[in-house]
Amino acid sequence: MAQKVILGLSGGVDSSVAAIKLLQQGYDVEAMFMRNWDSATNNDILGNPDLLDDVCPQERDYNDALAVANKLGIKLHRIDFIAEYWDYVFTYFIDEYNKGRTPNPDIMCNKYIKFNTFLKEAKRLGANYIAMGHYARVKHFADHSILLRGVDDNKDQTYFLCMISQEQLRNSLFPIGDMLKKEVREIALKYDLATAKKKDSTGICFIGERNFKEFLKNYLPAKPGNMVTIDGKIVARHDGLMYYTIGQRKGLGIGGNHDFENSPWFVIGKDLAKNELIIGQGEDNKYLYSNHLFASSCNWIYNKPEENKPYTAKFRYRQKDIPVKIKYHGDNIEIIYDKLAKAVTPGQAAVIYDGEICLGGAIIDEVYMNEEKRRY
Repeated sequence: MAQKVILGLSGGVDSSVAAIKLLQQGYDVEAMFMRNWDSATNNDILGNPDLLDDVCPQERDYNDALAVANKLGIKLHRIDFIAEYWDYVFTYFIDEYNKGRTPNPDIMCNKYIKFNTFLKEAKRLGANYIAMGHYARVKHFADHSILLRGVDDNKDQTYFLCMISQEQLRNSLFPIGDMLKKEVREIALKYDLATAKKKDSTGICFIGERNFKEFLKNYLPAKPGNMVTIDGKIVARHDGLMYYTIGQRKGLGIGGNHDFENSPWFVIGKDLAKNELIIGQGEDNKYLYSNHLFASSCNWIYNKPEENKPYTAKFRYRQKDIPVKIKYHGDNIEIIYDKLAKAVTPGQAAVIYDGEICLGGAIIDEVYMNEEKRRY
């Protein structure tokens, strides 16, 4: 009897082709469409019905997922995880911004929704495994599983999977992890799927194409303040520290100023106590660089990194690997990198790799250049 797999079918091309691959491999395949955000309900909570729009077109995605399921002859379940998403992902997202940090909600969505709430529902429906259209690979052994980078280096999504557990990985399959994106598109076209030419989704679903500042303003009060240089000279005004991230250049709105040279400005720090955004000039501004950091909320999927052994790390998605070493401080870690890294940002994940294996990660708290703590 074939093993039953329930696939997260999002209405995108990647999960659509994942369904084809699973069927080719002989699994008994069903699919599940997750509804994680309710614009009407959440805007009503805020008492602001004017926010209603279709910038997060979940109904369109559902219809595309249904068209794919019907084409391939598989059953599609539809389930709401709105309350869970609000409690475990969106609340975290807002809390982190409130602290002046830059969170990555996709990582928490994987940890708490796609590989937790979804997994539980799939098991209730009798699944042996769940599957997702992530560009990642898993290798299952008799007593453990390891997470491997996707073959398509440009699309590898293990960064976003760094917080899943061994148990979650043991129950998971990634059918397109050994494929290139162009191969995925080719298969979708061959099967004439509704999603074959669909544009890849970008950004966070609950924001969609909406203006980020306008969206965030409805959940956090804006506190304008001064943009200042590292030595305290006022250059301009900011709209609220939460709207800016370390290394940001665009959207600062700084015009010509005779007191400073004519070179671009970048965000190099934040002072929450003074509500000041610290800015500096030059792409290679020394205050953008660091050589070690401290991180917490460590999650190791199988093997815990060893102290002083060489590994590599990513401090943001699609960043090139940086050689690192790990030092433990109780439950937290220090990550040391001799090759300077730019714009390492609190709230983001530091993800550790041993060659092709993703070992897990931690959330960045403090960033240093030698003994000098960066003001972010």
